[in-house]
Amino acid sequence: MKDSIINNDSLPIKFTESALKEIKRLVSRNLENKILHIGVNNGGCSGYTYVFEFVEQVKGLTLYHIDGLNIGINKDEVRLINNMEVDYEDGLNNRGFTFNNPNANETCGCGTSFA
Repeated sequence: MKDSIINNDSLPIKFTESALKEIKRLVSRNLENKILHIGVNNGGCSGYTYVFEFVEQVKGLTLYHIDGLNIGINKDEVRLINNMEVDYEDGLNNRGFTFNNPNANETCGCGTSFA
């Protein structure tokens, strides 16, 4: 059964409870002063790859706050990830963050690239 979704109406993406829990676990490991940058880069086998990294303040990022976390998204990339859902799976077959992006017309087999 899937976790419920945590949503801040001003944030263009949504997180499941398990994703927020894992992000908080990562932040607690000496990343308290970092911003989680979520976005896209050109590349990958389908055209774009997801960016999911902890960074210092970077110019061009719009900051959002959700459940005690600082999330940074480049305003020019919002159209590519708007309403995307971030989940975290910690099972035997799958482990890691997954992105359910309603804006993706096609995705690659590895799930990290989209068009």
